[in-house]
Amino acid sequence: WVQPNRIEVEERSNEHKAWDVLEFLNLSGPANSLARVLSGGQKKLLELGRALMVEPNLLLLDEPVSGVNPVLAQEIASRILTLRERGQTLLIIEHNMEFIMGLADRLYVMVNGTVLREGKPGDVRVDPAVLGAYLGTD
Repeated sequence: WVQPNRIEVEERSNEHKAWDVLEFLNLSGPANSLARVLSGGQKKLLELGRALMVEPNLLLLDEPVSGVNPVLAQEIASRILTLRERGQTLLIIEHNMEFIMGLADRLYVMVNGTVLREGKPGDVRVDPAVLGAYLGTD
């Protein structure tokens, strides 16, 4: 048994939620544009918005700033920090160390599928094994 009024209420609620997410991500301007006309960074923000619509307990982000210009990378970082402040649990896979160092409470550095080092960003940043693996050794 389907109640039409209930469906309408849910649709309106989802529409309001979508607008809230678009505003949070600064995408309310191009909200009526097709995704294919958005910039790479805007598409990354849109992907984040799609994930936020389901209110996940854990938000997994795979290279959220890959191929994104520095201005939009900073915008994405700002949104991630806000989500973190709101209590959202995040797992971020990212090769951009400068980006991730400013966001993470804890890092796991992996080499060839094995955890090389785990710890606070400041400790990981200066670890000789991490430096050797990612910067090479003399």
